[in-house]
Amino acid sequence: MRALRNAGLAFGALVVGAVLFCAVFAELLMPHDPFAQDLTRRLLPPFWMEGHDPAHLLGTDQLGRDYLSRLILGARISMLIGITAVIVSGLIGITLGVMGGFFGGRVDDVVMFIITTRLAIPLILVALAVVALVGSSLTVVVLTLGLLLWDRFAVVARTTTMQVRTLDYVAAAWAAGCSRAWILGREVLPNILSPLAVVATLEMALAILLEAVLSFLGLGVPPPLPSWGLMISEGKEYMFFDPWVIFVPGVTLFVLVMGINLLGDGLRDMVGASQVR
Repeated sequence: MRALRNAGLAFGALVVGAVLFCAVFAELLMPHDPFAQDLTRRLLPPFWMEGHDPAHLLGTDQLGRDYLSRLILGARISMLIGITAVIVSGLIGITLGVMGGFFGGRVDDVVMFIITTRLAIPLILVALAVVALVGSSLTVVVLTLGLLLWDRFAVVARTTTMQVRTLDYVAAAWAAGCSRAWILGREVLPNILSPLAVVATLEMALAILLEAVLSFLGLGVPPPLPSWGLMISEGKEYMFFDPWVIFVPGVTLFVLVMGINLLGDGLRDMVGASQVR
């Protein structure tokens, strides 16, 4: 019931759920082949503008490809990059943070050194350099973002682990003779997942934005895959005469990132309220 009363959480969940639905069932929702070109029907306006074609609700791009179909398939690419990057970065960051927070001492010093080193590295510049050197592909973009976005996971996991390890039920597990692995897996990790879930939503939004930036600069998802950032990049040459070619994917990207952030804020409020109680 608290989730229903939280308008931001409900809106964020609705947006993320809708985009995820489009990503999963893209083949069923796309009205046309997103890669089919028809130069005789290039740059058709969307349905709210004069001269539109009912067969192409959001118009066509500079190569005559259906914009709605490419937008739907772009949802799959954005969600795939966001979710996969969060999984990779979460595995790295949570492992380091839990090790540092649980064992302390020299292990914590090493973990803090690694985190500090990562925070000193300019994220976008490193991502641009790696993609430029290795080459742009979906796999390279996902791995690059995943290997660069783990610092928040590590900081939050370390802090929460340091708090949990001093609680009574962990002391009781030690007194009962439980092993470190059992305590980490059964007592520590389940009790730090709530704040980490909030971090995951924020990192997912950041990964999607960074992918759009890389694609806009020509170093992200290679064409003809319809990344939303690439769609904005391809449409920038026509923005003064046909502004909708960047307006449509730009607004879609904005709404998705806003929805993910609202979902994260709502989860944070719920976690904070449960901790207060």
